[in-house]
Amino acid sequence: MFIQTESTPNPATLKFLPGQSVLEVGTADFPSVEAAAKSPLANRIFAVDGVTGVFFGLDFVTVTKGDAVEWDHVKPAILGAIMEHYQSGAPVIEGEQAASGHAEHTGEDGQIVDQIKELLDTRVRPAVAQDGGDITFHGFDRGVVYLHMQGACAGCPSSTLTLKMGIENLLRHYIPEVVEVRPVAA
Repeated sequence: MFIQTESTPNPATLKFLPGQSVLEVGTADFPSVEAAAKSPLANRIFAVDGVTGVFFGLDFVTVTKGDAVEWDHVKPAILGAIMEHYQSGAPVIEGEQAASGHAEHTGEDGQIVDQIKELLDTRVRPAVAQDGGDITFHGFDRGVVYLHMQGACAGCPSSTLTLKMGIENLLRHYIPEVVEVRPVAA
C-alpha cells in the first residue's frame, strides 16, 4: 500500500491519500479522541502522540497536529497507523455512519436555505475537499449564513479569507437575501 500525502493551506493539517475509499458517502469529523470512539481508524491515528484532530473524506484522511510537534516526527507514525488499519480489515467507522452534512432548517426561509446548500454542494465543498476539509451549512438567520468548518478548514489561517472573500461573495452574488457569512464552532 502506497499512501500519498499533500500539504493543505492549514500548516497544522496534512492530507493523507491511501489510494482507496475511506468513506462510502459524506464526511466524518473527529475533533477529539472522545469523538473518535466509533472509528477504529481515527483511534489508531489519535494514538500517535501530538495528533489533535482527524477528518475523513471519500478518499482522504486529514490529520491535525499540535503546535509543539513537527510533521517530520509524527508523519511516519501516522502513515504506519493508516497502513495497519487497512491491513487489519477493520471498518473505518463501526455501526451506521451518520452522514456528516448540512444541518436541517425549518422555517419560512426554506427556499433560500435550499439554494445556499445547493451552492455549497456544487461550488464550495468540492474545492475545500481538495484542501482536505469540508464546509457545511449550520444555519440561516436574518441574512446571516452560519457555516461549520471541518478538517483542514477548521483553524486554518486562511479560512476567514475563504469565508469572507470567497463563500460570502459567491452566496451574495446568487442569493440577494444573504448579507453575511459567519463560522460556527463545532
